[in-house]
Amino acid sequence: MAAHAGGLTATDAPARGAVVVRDLVRAYGERTVLDHLDLGLAPGEFVAILGRSGSGKSTLLRALAGLDHDVDGSGEVVVPDQVSVVFQDSRLLPWARVLDNVVLGLDGPQADARAAGRAALVEVGLAGRERAWPNELSGGEQQRVSLARSLVRSPRLLLADEPFGALDALTRTRMHALLRDLLTRHGPTVLMVTHDVDEAIVLADRVVVLDAGRIALERRIDLAEPRDGSDPSFARIRSELLDALGVDRKDTTA
Repeated sequence: MAAHAGGLTATDAPARGAVVVRDLVRAYGERTVLDHLDLGLAPGEFVAILGRSGSGKSTLLRALAGLDHDVDGSGEVVVPDQVSVVFQDSRLLPWARVLDNVVLGLDGPQADARAAGRAALVEVGLAGRERAWPNELSGGEQQRVSLARSLVRSPRLLLADEPFGALDALTRTRMHALLRDLLTRHGPTVLMVTHDVDEAIVLADRVVVLDAGRIALERRIDLAEPRDGSDPSFARIRSELLDALGVDRKDTTA
């Protein structure tokens, strides 16, 4: 169990795969971005983070990923030892083939790593594309490679920063179905930052709305599967979240 930003002792560590954030403060100069934030994620839970620009969403994700060493702050963050991050940009190396991108930096014998990489590509529907170059793939396919690269590391915590924001609506819907299937099989804890209210409702077990670095609303999503945007219960949750975000209810994103 990894700890940073003040850290916890091993005896304080939560259950395997869980996340604990306590009294977290992050500031850029005189501007406080996260203001004494407390948040917990249960093992295997999927939490979506919503909030207007500047509310602290990406700052929280960077804190959990341990990527904010140059930021002033305090508090405690405890995450599992195995953490993977998926970004909006797939961040594939253009000079490396697909399989090489998936296994880059993977520990263990090369043959084992490449076998695991091929298996991950099969899971994301890219069997036979191991030797393709990134520029030969569509945007959705590149994000599939990014997912394979994350999942091949068997993360206990998957952090996703608007992973589908750059995709068209149809591709995004397909990626939602793929992600839910992969998470069912692999079972990591997930924290996803998104601007899309419907996406949060479709995917998450719980939605957290940030405002000025604090939690403005937490809403558990207890809808039956598959979740249908035309369901009146879905619409009620959407309205609650949009109200918390301070946007017009006619909008579907924030």
